[in-house]
Amino acid sequence: MSVIHKDPETMGGTPIFKGTRVPLRNLFDYLAEGPSMEEFLENFPGVSRETAVAALDEAYSALVSKLNGRQ
Repeated sequence: MSVIHKDPETMGGTPIFKGTRVPLRNLFDYLAEGPSMEEFLENFPGVSRETAVAALDEAYSALVSKLNGRQ
């Protein structure tokens, strides 16, 4: 079951954490800028550690599938 939700009626179709209005992009931005996962989770209490890790796994799998499809 996906923890990422995308619906054109919700936040203009921006991928969000299912059951929240927290964009998935926020997690990537936090991690790219250096703050820890803990800081992200503190600032977005509606997202659990389990959900954040599952979203990273889903994003990784989607990227690998897309890259493998191009070869």
